[in-house]
Formats: sequence, structure tokens, C-alpha cells
Amino acid sequence: MLNLTPRYTSTRTDELPTALQPLAAQSLTLARLYAARGITQPDELETGLSGLLPAEMLHGVTEAVRLLDVAIDRGQRILIVGDFDCDGATSTALMMRALTKMGAVVDFLVPDRFKYGYGLTPEIVELGIKTYQPELIVTVDNGISSHEGVARAQADGITVIITDHHLTTKETPPAEAVVNPNQLDCSFTSKALVGVGVAFYVLGRLAKLRREANKSTVQVSQYLDLVALGTIADVGVLDKNNRILVHHGLTAIRQGRCCLGILALLEQAGRDPKKMQAQDFGFVLGPRINAAGRMDNMRIGIECLLTEDWSTAQRLAQELEQLNRTRRHVEGEMRAQADNIVQALATVANENDENTATDESDEILIQSKTDKETVNNQTRSIVLYQDDWHQGVIGIVAGRLKESHYLPSIVFAPADTERTGDDDAIKGSARSIAGVHIRDAIEQVAERYPDLISHFGGHAMAAGLTLKRRNFDAFVTAFDAVMAEMEDEVFAEQKFTDGPLQAGDFSLWFAEHLANASIWGHGFAPPIFDGVFEVLSFKILKDKHLKLSLRYPDVQYPIEAIYFNFDSEVWDYRAEKVHVLFQLDINEWNGKQSLQLMVRDLAVVSE
Repeated sequence: MLNLTPRYTSTRTDELPTALQPLAAQSLTLARLYAARGITQPDELETGLSGLLPAEMLHGVTEAVRLLDVAIDRGQRILIVGDFDCDGATSTALMMRALTKMGAVVDFLVPDRFKYGYGLTPEIVELGIKTYQPELIVTVDNGISSHEGVARAQADGITVIITDHHLTTKETPPAEAVVNPNQLDCSFTSKALVGVGVAFYVLGRLAKLRREANKSTVQVSQYLDLVALGTIADVGVLDKNNRILVHHGLTAIRQGRCCLGILALLEQAGRDPKKMQAQDFGFVLGPRINAAGRMDNMRIGIECLLTEDWSTAQRLAQELEQLNRTRRHVEGEMRAQADNIVQALATVANENDENTATDESDEILIQSKTDKETVNNQTRSIVLYQDDWHQGVIGIVAGRLKESHYLPSIVFAPADTERTGDDDAIKGSARSIAGVHIRDAIEQVAERYPDLISHFGGHAMAAGLTLKRRNFDAFVTAFDAVMAEMEDEVFAEQKFTDGPLQAGDFSLWFAEHLANASIWGHGFAPPIFDGVFEVLSFKILKDKHLKLSLRYPDVQYPIEAIYFNFDSEVWDYRAEKVHVLFQLDINEWNGKQSLQLMVRDLAVVSE
């Protein structure tokens, strides 16, 4: 049997929160799902825009709006400085669309990650001055750590408004206005807003101010497609506030009320907008937008989200599709190399532990040290670097390593591929597991060794950092020491389940109802169930996928299931019963729909 952790243990209606008991009379399963996710009152599931937290709670928003209002009225040149990921792209596009409609003189600049790095740096300010001569700079999805960049702008008399959501433990830069729910003195109760969410709030408050003053304005809620895309793509926690934003953005796309770029990207992916789900923001749209910033320049992605011409949208979407294919190829090569390094060094560690290391294994270890390819010996993290790795893909590779090994993973690449000397910079992207706040772990290293890390920032689950190549080994040692201080239980992966389904839940109606019952995602986990099934038949597809026909008690028809990329070495072909961890899915084939289980784990049940 599988070792699973129940999210919610009660199976009786009268044990559910009182407010959920009427729902339980209709669907006990759905009521249990909500209870497991901390829902105790029906209003926590409401999706009306009136349920959003008020913008006035955001510290700094009043001054930011005042400055923007004055800038629009006076015709001041406004420059939006964005970021090179999907959150930054949607934030920039949102600002451009809304401010233009309000009559602003506005343009945007996104740092090329390969030349300028992240944030409002002095170099970016100088480029902005040279190219656009701005009188007001507005950052989106960055800026909370940009003290030097703010000072450089102010030295030229430029007003700076920072809108950001990243964590900081330091004083905010002395910009004329700073809006960030995670800044130290902000009482906004939802800390889960991503960059585009913060931009939405600022613009919504600005639109209201101008509407009340009978000035040119716009209904900012018409751009919630961009807000939804950035929120999911940036893995924002889906608290009530974010679920409302994503719900309305998703509804707009299904109804065709969205920017042409999103429709063109869906066309490239072969997806029907009317059938779009929340996860498609992260798995379909997000990677295509992100590919621009990873492989080229994010300006392509932003222009795709800004264009009002369908043929231009299609052309830009095709460019993004090609960049995404290139990204997949580069990622695949890097991932294979990373897996080989992890496997080789794990073998060396095991052999050394047994005092049976061969000359060949010693040679691998020496070579890996020479190339600065390292996996720590405590098996509590994976930290890798190679001179020829691509900076734009390291975050994805780190994420894949984290998923496959369930360890905090950091992947480094040269900041400049033509400069790989010991004193040159390398950039790392980190991804973490539950229980390891990766940004705070990196900060602990920085506090203990102030000269080791040049820059860092991020969140609990993802972070970025820069250091000199010669400091790599020292960083690995210091990071290992931080990980060694943590409890063993943190590194034991827990697989959660929402428990068994009732027989009547195995239906197309329930699968569709479940998918649309809420916005599922990070922080509001998609439903996942388990059960013991009888195996009626099975077959292997393309030598790596397992197709099953199953029977469940009190269900009168076979239930189809698919297990992608299953491990053939652990599958017992003689099994008659299996314990399956699965998600409900609807399979479409030749215009017909059928219920299908997406298998996430499987174990043979011994009689």
C-alpha cells in the first residue's frame, strides 16, 4: 500500500464545519475538499470582485496614485521598468494598457537578463535616461532591493514609484512611493499578491481617483486576463483574494474577452479558450511567455500581450512558440547532464562510504570538483554549476531536480558565457521543498559569510543569487551547513490524499464539476484521491506509459487510468489489485469525452 498523508480525516457529514454541512448534503466529497483547505465559511468561496481586499490597505498606494495622476495630467514621460519573467511581462503589459487608456505618455523597458540582470540597477536607469528621458519611473515586479538604482534616478531628478511583491528584511529604498504588501510596514492582509496583482491594485485605485475627478480613466478589471496569467505563472498562493482575481481572468478568456496575444498563444498550443482551466496559465501560456525572457528578450512577450492586431499577435505567438521549443531543447540537454552528475556523484559517495572506491570513481569526483559540478554529500540539497550552462534555463532545471529528488536544488550558470574566470559572476536559481524557506536559507549563508554572496532575493519556494565563480565551493559548504541544521523530517517527502471517492463520483459530471468548483493551484491544492482498484487489463504505450482498465467497488463500469512515465522496474505485471493515488481527468478523443484517472503513484496490493 502507498504511504499517504490524509488532508482531512473525517468522513461524516456531521463532523464537518457547520457552514459546509448543506454542501455536504449535495456532495460530501466536495465539502471534505474545502474543509481540508481551511474553508469554514461559505463567503470564503465567493468569487465576486466586491470580495477583494480594499486597495487602501496597501501602504504607499495613495502616494503612488497621486504621483501617477499628476504625471498623466502634466504629460510627463513615464517609463515602466519590468522584469523578464511572465509576472513581469503581464505587469508591464497591464501598466502600458491601462495608463495609455488614461492618457499617459508611457513606454516600457525590460532588462536583458544576459546584460543587465534583475531589477532597477543604475545601469538600467542610465539606459532608460538615454533612450526615453523619463520624468517618472515605475517598477513592476521588482525594485524592493534597488537602493542604488533609485539613487541614480533621483540624482537626475526622476521620480521613482516601486511596485513589487518580493520579500525583504531591509529598509525599503527611498523612492517617492513604494507599494509592496510584503514591505515591513504594510498591513495588507493578503501577502500573496504577485507583481501583476500589485500593479492591478495601483491602477484600480488610480482609475477610481480619476473617475471621481471626471478625468480620462479606464475599467481596469477588463485586464484581469493578464492578472490571472501572471498570478498562476508566478506560482502565487491562491488565497481568497488571488482566487477571485484568477476566477475573473479565466472567465474572461473563456468568453473571448482577453488580449489577442493570449488567444494567439492558445491557438499555437492547440487549446480551445472556451475549455481553458486555471492550470493552463502555468503549463501552456506561462512557459511560452517566459521563453522570451529565458532565451532572448522579454520585449517579444510583452508586445504579444499588447498588440491589437490579430496577424501581429499570431506572428509574435509563433516566435514565442519557437523560442519555447528551443528552451525545451536546451533544458533537456542540461537536465540530462545534471541527472548524470547527480547519479555519478551519488555512486562515488556510496562507494566511498563503503571504502571500495575505484580509480574510476575517484577520477569522476576529481573531475567534478575541477568543473565545479557538486552535489553535497549529506543528500540534503543539490547544488550544480557548469561553465556552458544557459542562464535562462537554470530555474527550470532546478525545479526538475527538486521534483525528482525532493531536495532543495540550486543550479548555477555563468552570468556572461564569455567570462568564466574565477573572479567572474555566476548566477544561481533555487527551488525548494516544503519546510525549507530557500530565500531565508540563502540569507543565513549571507549573514554568516558577508563576502560570499553578491546579491540574492526571492520567496520561500524560489530564489535567485549571484556570486563569484571562485566562491562556489565555499557557498556549497556553507549552504550544506544550513541544511544540516534542519530536522530530518523536513526532507521526507509527504504524499497527500483527499481520501477515497464515493462510487457516484466516478462520472464525467463530477469530474467537470470538480474542475470548475474552484480555482485550484498553489496554496489551494488540486484535489487528489486514492483507492484500491481491481486490475481488469493493462498495456504499455510507447514503452513508458501504463494504460490501465480498473474496477472500483459499486461502480458498474470499467474505469480507465493512465500513468505517464511510470517506473517499469517497480510494476508487478501479475498484480490483481493496486492502490492508486490519482486525479480525476476528462479524456477527449475523436470528439468524445470519457472519465480518466491520472495516476500519480501506484502500489501493488498483496492479498
